[in-house]
Amino acid sequence: MAFGDLKTDKGVKALNDYLADRSYIEGYVPSQADVTTFKALGKAPASSYPHALRWYNHISSFGSETSKFPSASSAAPVADSKPAPADDDDDDVDLFGSDDEEDEAAEKIKQERIKAYSEKKSKKPALIPKSSIVLDVKPWDDETNMEEMEKSVRTITCDGLIWGQSKFVPLAYGIKKLQIGCVIEDDKVSVDWLTEEIQNFEDLVQSVDIAAFNKI
Repeated sequence: MAFGDLKTDKGVKALNDYLADRSYIEGYVPSQADVTTFKALGKAPASSYPHALRWYNHISSFGSETSKFPSASSAAPVADSKPAPADDDDDDVDLFGSDDEEDEAAEKIKQERIKAYSEKKSKKPALIPKSSIVLDVKPWDDETNMEEMEKSVRTITCDGLIWGQSKFVPLAYGIKKLQIGCVIEDDKVSVDWLTEEIQNFEDLVQSVDIAAFNKI
């Protein structure tokens, strides 16, 4: 799938539009097509491209496991097909041949193909339910040390939580908020727990809002 130059806004927008109703570049599981596009992108898209950002954070969460993704051509099942029948030749026709033998051979080939496909499918990585979240962390006033706030937020670590990019966004009267993204495994990390942990930095944090929430 070609998106143009992914280093440009035009290319990122094309990728974002493509992923609006898709989880992966090809098929229903991650493949090397995702890895190729991920490397071409180079960095996380801006939050204005939520679908591309969700996909980027999801692929990034696999880390070195991306090398085990199936190739792009093998991401989708291959349809079963039977050999084309040979041209009719009256000289080769066995009028007394057994249909049972032909049926048995065909059934054996069919079962072998089913077995091979099942084994191939079972080796595909299991999908783990995840969510991509963008949080707005608001300070008390313009004297709050925003760098210290971000550093404190990132000290929150646990299995199933990966912090992403962040930026300071102006609010009003010289006050800025911290906007930070993360990917969580739904079975391991609760959004309520995460916001409460951030709010425990009472000297720095006034409130925490969810700016974006997408299931992966």
